Amino acid sequence: MIASLGMYDCAETAAANDRFWALIRDALRAKGLAAPEDLVRGEGAYWAAWQDPKLVLSQTCGFPFRARLHEKVTLVATPDYGLEGCPPGYYASVFVARAEDGRCLPEFRQARFAYNEALSQSGWAAPQNHAATMGFHFAPLVETGSHRGSALAVAEGRADLAALDALTWSMLQRWEPAAASLRVVARTAPTPALPYIAAKGADAEASFAALASAVAGLSTQDRETLSLRGVVRIAAARYLAVPVPPTPEQVAQNA
Repeated sequence: MIASLGMYDCAETAAANDRFWALIRDALRAKGLAAPEDLVRGEGAYWAAWQDPKLVLSQTCGFPFRARLHEKVTLVATPDYGLEGCPPGYYASVFVARAEDGRCLPEFRQARFAYNEALSQSGWAAPQNHAATMGFHFAPLVETGSHRGSALAVAEGRADLAALDALTWSMLQRWEPAAASLRVVARTAPTPALPYIAAKGADAEASFAALASAVAGLSTQDRETLSLRGVVRIAAARYLAVPVPPTPEQVAQNA
């Protein structure tokens, strides 16, 4: 068995995530469902976990879900982070630039754009889909490997613009000093937030109930650390309806 909660797992949230998982685990066991004792971390928390036939629970991103996973996993729930300007269970991306850079978003058309990875909804798909509504795509490109890495690339002058998911941006404002040197340029339209998934054939109703019970059982401090307000049901069709942008290679070729 395997479980992971790697999408918002960092030094500042790890202990809260462990306590969250303990509540989920115990709720699943109370329903007669087997669950591993501890979370998997590191590289094994992502694609290896998402594609494991013994996956009990994980959290993925909307883009990997619609691009590669939706026919291979069970959609369990969507977290509600209570994000400003977003319906329950939705999130958006914020475009950030250096505070002294006064350009508006269309003026960044040819600027150096930092993104975490090409299968990220908030770091790649949402900003490129947003740019497409203005008639262009962001290029040239700086791949960083993480939202924090993208924020640092902008803060340190290696890039001019990045798109970060709104929850990550909130966390960076709390815990990353470099965030103070950045400003929000614009926001994308909301899309469904990062879904909780389990292996294909899993009991989605029992897993949803365990998640809801665990969120309710979190301490006030842990709930605030994780920014969790609850879990909601969002149909897979809503994830699949989000447009798929061109790849970085396609954008670079057309730049």
